[in-house]
Amino acid sequence: MNPQPLFKAIANRYQEGHGDDYLSYELANEENFLRLQELALKDAGFDEIEDALKNRTAQTGQQPRVLDIGCATGALLVKLRDREWACTGVEISPSACYARRERFLDVRNLPLEENRFPAASFDLVLASHLIEHLNNPAGFVEEVCRVLAPGGRFIVSTPNISGFQAKLFRGRWRSAIFDHLYLFSIKTLSRLLAEKGFAIERVCTWGGLAAGIAPAALKRIADKAAKKFGFGDVMLIRAVKDAGEG
Repeated sequence: MNPQPLFKAIANRYQEGHGDDYLSYELANEENFLRLQELALKDAGFDEIEDALKNRTAQTGQQPRVLDIGCATGALLVKLRDREWACTGVEISPSACYARRERFLDVRNLPLEENRFPAASFDLVLASHLIEHLNNPAGFVEEVCRVLAPGGRFIVSTPNISGFQAKLFRGRWRSAIFDHLYLFSIKTLSRLLAEKGFAIERVCTWGGLAAGIAPAALKRIADKAAKKFGFGDVMLIRAVKDAGEG
């Protein structure tokens, strides 16, 4: 987006005058969003990450620590808490208050950088469809690296500007919208992560054709191809913090 809106204007879209509507939207779509997040974590190899962390932390008696940035109502954190993760969330919308009050979660109502978490506080950081909304994605990734323990994982998902739909629809692409301040390709997001101290472990994409623009049979074929060949509408990158990074 050029020119860039100020952060205050962005925050107001989720808070003053719009916050109640945003919470209602999140609650109405919570089940579907959670299902998509769980599918994304499966693609990211979450189970193997979890097993490795629990084997390691069993020796110290500590729980594995996760930070979900843009956690909305905290539905995913509830699932992870049930799996014995120590859970923290970041959410600037009124959903944070809901997650704290109704689900007894530790959710901070400030942008990531303003929370000033101690270095190496987390073993896993999640950011689902968040980085495209930020004024300073490079600073955000740098802070994620700082709060991760050496060897910790960062799982980030975002629209894929190098995908088939982006190239087909261009300015009419469904992710080319006002709220998305930056859009990434697999190449540019991988480069940003590498510049900030991460090594890329896994890349996957999904979404060949949007629902409603093609017959269901054709959509199924396109979706399978997008996942297999990496031209999907949404991408996920799993990155690990270099053990030498402080």
